[in-house]
Amino acid sequence: MTADSRTPAAEGFGDRVAGRVAARASQIVLGLDPDPAQLWPAALDCTGSPGASPAERAALAVAVHCRLAIEAAGDQCVAVKLQLACFERLGAPGWAALASVVENARAAGLLVIADAKRGDIGVTAAAYAQAFLGETPTPFGSVPGLGVDALTVNPLLGIDSMEPLLVAARARGAGLLVLVRTSNPGAADIQELALADGAPVSDRLAAIVADIGAPGIGAAGLSDVGAVVGATAPGRLEALRTRMPQTIFLLPGVGAQGARVEDLAPAFAPGPAGGLVAVSRAIVNAYLQAGGEPAAAARDEASRLRELAWSLAT
Repeated sequence: MTADSRTPAAEGFGDRVAGRVAARASQIVLGLDPDPAQLWPAALDCTGSPGASPAERAALAVAVHCRLAIEAAGDQCVAVKLQLACFERLGAPGWAALASVVENARAAGLLVIADAKRGDIGVTAAAYAQAFLGETPTPFGSVPGLGVDALTVNPLLGIDSMEPLLVAARARGAGLLVLVRTSNPGAADIQELALADGAPVSDRLAAIVADIGAPGIGAAGLSDVGAVVGATAPGRLEALRTRMPQTIFLLPGVGAQGARVEDLAPAFAPGPAGGLVAVSRAIVNAYLQAGGEPAAAARDEASRLRELAWSLAT
């Protein structure tokens, strides 16, 4: 890693997460992966002019849906995780909706995680860094990026593929969340394969995360390079925590993918901010199970999960 990537901002991502977790007594991340065909009914009443294109009307409805979900459940959470593909599929209007949701999340005091799973080298990695974490200089003036607080990244192209992203993140106190052991059933196809020393690939990825994150450990004892560790593989949590003792774990998979908050205690070994529990459909679609009004159901489920996770970490 270069000298620049080893120099964190005055307040790094780990300290910012720790402060937000303590202030809100929450480790819940509200996942937003909006499907234009399954939006809250109130969002469908705000689709703009009938003369607008399908993409424009769908993107406006998506933006309203996400705003309503943030208003309903945001105060029970510390961050939002925005699944970029769900916005990008709507083209330019979808990207505009994404930017609007980022602003809504910031207004609600939430950290913003872009779930993009980017991974490339050289010029392309630098372009991703500008798009999400910095700005792009042009002959016509600088073009600001989304300015998110953290970005999920795919490490399989190697350490050099993450370096431009880490440089940009540290320059503004943001973080990276590196895929280590994901929540999908097929994760074991590669991530649990044994290397020559007998350890699985995920252990090697964990070692990389701990190494590149070490210079970014803040006063709270947490690094600015986190790890995505699926809550659906609780049997791996303790071993990965041993290898990454000062790493924030982003824990997807609770709810629709079948994982349980009760199984996540090892993630909180460094303290309450050691684990961020990402929950999407189980909160946003709670009304489909509980009945009643979508916002009230979302808030109730977010509150229940917040209390459950907090009880494991304190």
